[in-house]
Amino acid sequence: MKNEASTTTESAAVAEQAAPVAPEQAPSTKTIKAKKNAPKGQKAAKGTKTAAKPASKKAAKKQAKPASKKAAKDAAVPREFSKKAIVIEMMRRKEGATLAEIAKATDWQPHSIRGFISGSLTKKMGLKVESTKNEAGDRTYRIAK
Repeated sequence: MKNEASTTTESAAVAEQAAPVAPEQAPSTKTIKAKKNAPKGQKAAKGTKTAAKPASKKAAKKQAKPASKKAAKDAAVPREFSKKAIVIEMMRRKEGATLAEIAKATDWQPHSIRGFISGSLTKKMGLKVESTKNEAGDRTYRIAK
């Protein structure tokens, strides 16, 4: 048998490739149903009228705020033996508390302590905090009276 190599010079006709386009989908015919045990909105008590809704979100925020700053400070009293209470107690001492002492008592990182002092104590609770460096170069924080 002879091996005859046949060559073709004809090229196959190939259609041009079109851009990829997703087929159009028909709109869904399913309806949305509430889940069986989903919570429902709160109903008003019988015989009472619902509370008047504020006209805007700004009005709602104004209504939610306490009447005075003193009431806000009273609400920010820490629980006994919490880390917040421990830090405040340490900082109320005459000599204050160093960053290292606070870190040891709370197991917080130094950046967390600085953020706590700035955010919780000075901004939220409105306390005056004095920050000084002692002769060893350690940062000491004390709550001013």
